[in-house]
Amino acid sequence: MSDAHPTHDEHGPHEGPIRTPKQLILAVFFAFVVPIIAIVLLVSFVTTDKMPAAGSDGLSAEAVARRIEPVGTVAIKDESDASALKTGEQVFNAQCVACHGTGVAGAPKFGDAAAWGPRIVQGYDTLLLHVLKGKGAMTPQGGGDFNDLEIGRAVAYMANKGGAKFEEPKAAAAATAKTEASGVAAAK
Repeated sequence: MSDAHPTHDEHGPHEGPIRTPKQLILAVFFAFVVPIIAIVLLVSFVTTDKMPAAGSDGLSAEAVARRIEPVGTVAIKDESDASALKTGEQVFNAQCVACHGTGVAGAPKFGDAAAWGPRIVQGYDTLLLHVLKGKGAMTPQGGGDFNDLEIGRAVAYMANKGGAKFEEPKAAAAATAKTEASGVAAAK
């Protein structure tokens, strides 16, 4: 009765693939880690189907177009066409009003006869020279991009609103005024 249950010794000792605790730990670790890694890789493969290439979008059509677009353009103005030129009022409204509209940095305010009086006495040619070359806080042309005739028209417009009686320059007169202004500058 002592042998009610058969022992395994009859069939030989039971041996498995795991014989040491180290092998058991490695088997448990890989049993959990390998499936998790496989799941992560599958999910990333499925979700990255329409992702752009690694790195940047440097080879996309938009990026290439931005890189090869022209840096600047060339604009050719025909100064002989008087109708294409801006009037003194247009130049004033586009550029001069920023400072002369409010009197910023000592600029004479538009229409202020007291502020324009001492400047008008100097004459149109001197005023034009100061605008073309810059004076005090004012940069040449007040920072604008107009031709000399348009600037001359703006000078006459502003000075006339301040009490002067300057005649608006014409195309031929502007070239003469510029030459005289250069001569005045060279003489000083």
